[in-house]
Amino acid sequence: MSSGETGGGAAASGSPGVEAPALEWKFSQAFGERAAGEEVQEVDIISAIEFDKSGEHLATGDRGGRVVLFERTDAKEFRSRKELESADYALPRYPEYRYSTEFQSHEPEFDYLKSLEIEEKINKIRWCHTVNGSHFLLSTNDKTIKLWKVSEKKLKKVTDLNVEPPIGNGSSIGGSPVLSSRIYNLHNASWGGQPTVSPIDDFVIPPGGIPSLRLPTVVSSSETALFPRCRRVYANAHAYHINSISNNSDFETFISADDLRINLWNLEVSDQSFNIVDIKPTNMEDLTEVITSAEFHPSQCNTLAYSSSKGTIRLIDMRQSALCDNHAKLYEEPEPPGTKFFFTAIIASISDIKFDRGGRYILSRDYMTMKLWDVNMEASPVATFKVHEYLRPKLCDLYDNDSIFDKFECCISGDGLHVASGSYSNLFRVFGVTPGSDEATILEASKTPNRGRHMQTSSKSGRFINLGRGRRDNRRENESPGSSEMNGGAYDFTSKLLHLAWHPAANLIACAASNSLYMYYA
Repeated sequence: MSSGETGGGAAASGSPGVEAPALEWKFSQAFGERAAGEEVQEVDIISAIEFDKSGEHLATGDRGGRVVLFERTDAKEFRSRKELESADYALPRYPEYRYSTEFQSHEPEFDYLKSLEIEEKINKIRWCHTVNGSHFLLSTNDKTIKLWKVSEKKLKKVTDLNVEPPIGNGSSIGGSPVLSSRIYNLHNASWGGQPTVSPIDDFVIPPGGIPSLRLPTVVSSSETALFPRCRRVYANAHAYHINSISNNSDFETFISADDLRINLWNLEVSDQSFNIVDIKPTNMEDLTEVITSAEFHPSQCNTLAYSSSKGTIRLIDMRQSALCDNHAKLYEEPEPPGTKFFFTAIIASISDIKFDRGGRYILSRDYMTMKLWDVNMEASPVATFKVHEYLRPKLCDLYDNDSIFDKFECCISGDGLHVASGSYSNLFRVFGVTPGSDEATILEASKTPNRGRHMQTSSKSGRFINLGRGRRDNRRENESPGSSEMNGGAYDFTSKLLHLAWHPAANLIACAASNSLYMYYA
């Protein structure tokens, strides 16, 4: 039996003992790629990425408070199986997206009571349940959460007017320009409650007045456009910066978390929330940890998990009490004796957690590693993935330039067979989690992601716990320093890949490098 038999992918895929082949990643698309030498504005840097549950839509948020939506375009013209069979060319085997719309979600604010400036930066985006063809999503900055409805509406335009035909080349009637049947300004007026085209701005009153009233005779609907609308604003509930929001599987509630508290909201009620977790001590001098991330279980509406700066994950059951002071389970890996040093507490802080689709496993990301936890095993993770172990000798430099406090996100594939997270120099790594897998691929966020970024390993699957023997295989505890050579011996700590997301159904990763969005498929 292979080491790591209970790896997340094997259990999640329902095929224990079957090793998935390593993925070959290729460049798919890029949006907002900057030209050589182009200076990037701070407000354009992407700060959040999220696929919806179907994978048909993708949303990004930036530091300027904007939300940009993308929609899937491949195979969209073929709706039925008959149409697919009659197509005379092969459809793309990976999802392709196009820009859909964007809107300003948050504006900069100022808290006069605390003399505190509130940035417009989007911290998190979460898609909600689709209702009647309209898409709903939550976005949050440090203090305020907003619910947005994005619906598709038909644009009405004037296609004919009761005007006389143009006379000669002047195209005028009584000295006044004739209003042609072209498309006018789409936002000047409204017709029957829907967007229309208005000719008012182009109309000039001729000398002597207008001899007769000219009215449109045909108004048609031929084009559609997406129109975002803010439906709810959830404010004044957090004293500290919001770091997480997560939708519940009941489609009615969601949670928001800051450093010390987690609140439960009803989507329909914006002026009231319930505090379900509060770790604030009576004396703030006794504070030992803060909440770093929180996530609802994907199918159990009463269960959620949250991580802390001490490297622990707590699973709580909201049925136990109104205020969940006591956790149902605590996931914490004990430190081996003699391994504690100055930076231990800092690099142990968990920056992100994700449930897999089935809810059996929790993926966590701390500064140096990703860990995969079985919800039924609290003592230690079933797998540990070293993201950038070659940076360990440089922790002093990382501390001096504050890079050691960067918060990297992690993601897990829809089938549970692979995990990924970002690093510096715009690199990210993809690991296989099936039994015996030694897949550990390094990719660069550019149009040539595979420029010598593959890491070759000589031993198999030493990252996993051998549950049959009840011990950890330590063959790869000390990785070869050759991994630093993969990066050319140079590190760019200013180019960091913090945000990425995995398509829920396909092997497609979207990641943010500064103001650019890159997509890769396998």
